[in-house]
Amino acid sequence: MGSKAVLPPERRRELLDLAMREFVRDGFGRASLNHIIRSCGMSKSSFYHYYESKEALFDAVVNGLVDELRDAVKVPDPDSLAVPCFWDEVARMSDDLMGAAAVDCRLIDFWRLFYVPDAPAGDDGSLARVKRGIDDWLGRALAAGRAAGAVRDDMPPSLQGELTLATLWTINAWALRHLKETDIAEGQRLAHLQIDLLRGLLAST
Repeated sequence: MGSKAVLPPERRRELLDLAMREFVRDGFGRASLNHIIRSCGMSKSSFYHYYESKEALFDAVVNGLVDELRDAVKVPDPDSLAVPCFWDEVARMSDDLMGAAAVDCRLIDFWRLFYVPDAPAGDDGSLARVKRGIDDWLGRALAAGRAAGAVRDDMPPSLQGELTLATLWTINAWALRHLKETDIAEGQRLAHLQIDLLRGLLAST
């Protein structure tokens, strides 16, 4: 199958923004592709000239946000965290992410996509690939913490990783549900609380 045509940048950004809002508000299954297309002033035949399906559009939304945030959000190489001040570095990274989210709301849009009901879950989908990247980064960061003596080493690394991910995803899901009630100061307090919880769970004694 040949490659699809590429929308002009401004039209592509408009379509992806509309689709992202629809997916986040209604969930993937209930999101209306017809409504997205009409809202963008496109015909159905024109849409399929650029995207094969609603799944392909969702992947494009994920990839578009990843591309936009790659330069805005600086995530350190996890191996660089193998230092005695591991937890200080983790706290600094958390503060940097909070600062980036306060400046660019698209970081929050990006996190919302992970909680879209019935989002495409295939292993070859964009969201699954991003999740695998996050899992890999976290596993390497925990290994760096163990190497530095800052993270406990009395449990299997895989269990440690799953506990950490469960804590992070749960807190982030709650924070997104209560976003309208949370100002910047409260958001920073919750971010610090998240680090404190992880430190209590993972720090070596």
